[in-house]
Amino acid sequence: MPTMSEKILARASGKKSVEAGDIIIANIDVAMTHDLTGPLSVQSFEKIGAEKVWDPSKIVIPFDHQVPADSIDSANNHILMREFVKKQGIKHFYDVNAGVCHQILPEKGHVVPGEVIVGADSHTCTHGALGAFATGIGSTDMAMVFAEGNLWFKVPETNRFNITGDLKDNVYAKDVILHIIGKMGADGSTYKACEFAGETVSDMSVSDRMVLCNMAIEMGGKTGLVEPDRKTVDYVEKRSNKPYKVFKTDLDSPSLNIIDIDVSELEPQIACPHNVDNVKPISEVDVEIDQVFLGSCTNGRLSDLRDAAKILKGNKIADGTRMLVIPASKEVYTQALDEGLLKIFVEAGALVSAPCCGPCLGGHTGIIGPGEVSLSTSNRNFKGRQGSPEGEVYLSSAAVAAASALEGKITAPK
Repeated sequence: MPTMSEKILARASGKKSVEAGDIIIANIDVAMTHDLTGPLSVQSFEKIGAEKVWDPSKIVIPFDHQVPADSIDSANNHILMREFVKKQGIKHFYDVNAGVCHQILPEKGHVVPGEVIVGADSHTCTHGALGAFATGIGSTDMAMVFAEGNLWFKVPETNRFNITGDLKDNVYAKDVILHIIGKMGADGSTYKACEFAGETVSDMSVSDRMVLCNMAIEMGGKTGLVEPDRKTVDYVEKRSNKPYKVFKTDLDSPSLNIIDIDVSELEPQIACPHNVDNVKPISEVDVEIDQVFLGSCTNGRLSDLRDAAKILKGNKIADGTRMLVIPASKEVYTQALDEGLLKIFVEAGALVSAPCCGPCLGGHTGIIGPGEVSLSTSNRNFKGRQGSPEGEVYLSSAAVAAASALEGKITAPK
């Protein structure tokens, strides 16, 4: 009667079965670090006297947070990581032109069902959308993974969100997950696996499922998960030749808590400053904005760009409002270019940038100043997250972001 997480962690630890609360040592299938967290991992790896990583074929290193290098410090970090990649023979290295790590890993076939994936980034839980147990870890923990290829875990309990109902027009996966986070609170799933299931999730694309899993961490989740189905298999088999195993949750598991969520009457949702769980329906939000950011590992995929372009086409962004569009990867950028989406953005008055994390961490391009208001399709709106701590960040879907850019205030698509 185990859950999906328990089955995956049992396989990874070489045990017949494990239960929630057990402490296990699990073998890691994929380890990811990037240009911001990677340098500390490498320095810690060297400090413990390690010389060779356990398996260079299982390590993925993308550059995405500060690309192109925006300071001497970030340039030095890039140099350090490139030298580590070369010295260790790590072939899965993606330099400054590739895009955001959580988009690259599934796109390039590094994620398949049944694996244990760790990343030195809290939104590694995104990859559970493909049926893997994926979670963020610290940079020093990553150093030990580099050296040993395994890591200890406490097996989590599971909150399974049974999501039902047909979504209304202009209501998306982002609205669903914001609604759930608002309902659960920032600590409502602390150290629990967050499974997303039900007819609404079954109808979603893999990209939309990534949105749900990406933000599991915002309610304290250890990971986000969606049980693999035909859509998952089709996505994976187009991108990877790795063997995989599909695991599903037994609904009579004693560590399973099922939470029913009906989204049939849901309207677009907005996370208001300065916490992700401060969620309100858009009808209760009347705020003028200075900047709109469309992108990130949450909503920078092709479907998001299409949703926004449909609204922006033939229209102009409001005077006094600027819009920054950053596709999540080179693949997404190229597809958007081929479809003419980028031209729509530019003609509407948006600034289109190369694939990267952009203003999401407040340390690179497109940050806001004191007193400014940003509407963002990213996953966090903490004080100072996108620049000045005296600014404000609201979170929304791509469609709401586009409609709001045209009006200069937070607005539902018509």
